[in-house]
Amino acid sequence: MQDLHTLTQNIERYILEMLDAEEEDFVQLRRKELAETFGCVPSQINYVLRSRFTPEQGFLVESRRGGNGFIRILKISCESSEEKLDHIDDLIGDYISERGARRVLQSLQERDLITMRERLLMEISLRNSEELSRDACGLSVRERGIITAEMLKRMLRGIMLA
Repeated sequence: MQDLHTLTQNIERYILEMLDAEEEDFVQLRRKELAETFGCVPSQINYVLRSRFTPEQGFLVESRRGGNGFIRILKISCESSEEKLDHIDDLIGDYISERGARRVLQSLQERDLITMRERLLMEISLRNSEELSRDACGLSVRERGIITAEMLKRMLRGIMLA
């Protein structure tokens, strides 16, 4: 019996290989059939989808339950600068924690939308801003998250449009 970590990786790899094999940017699967293929419960498939196929990682997941239910996994393509900026705005929203910002930046680097150097510079800037907002300005967690979101979007816009 394979451990949970290995099972999760195997399911993720299987879905990614299916996406790579398709001419379209999506794949449609059945949760029950996928669970049977891997000898697991459908909730394990849900876990993989929630943790490995997120918008931050460049995917949208649609799902319909029931007899004719399906899972459609769509790979988000960001070809033009405008598509990239729209994707960034959707990911970040109006509020983001410093930790959430680091996750978004890591994902963007992994998807080659930013370089490691750009990611590190933005992380340092955000950390310094967070400390300044907290210590010198005494802003609440919510106010700092709003500022972090706006700063992150502005930095990424600058990089994407350069």
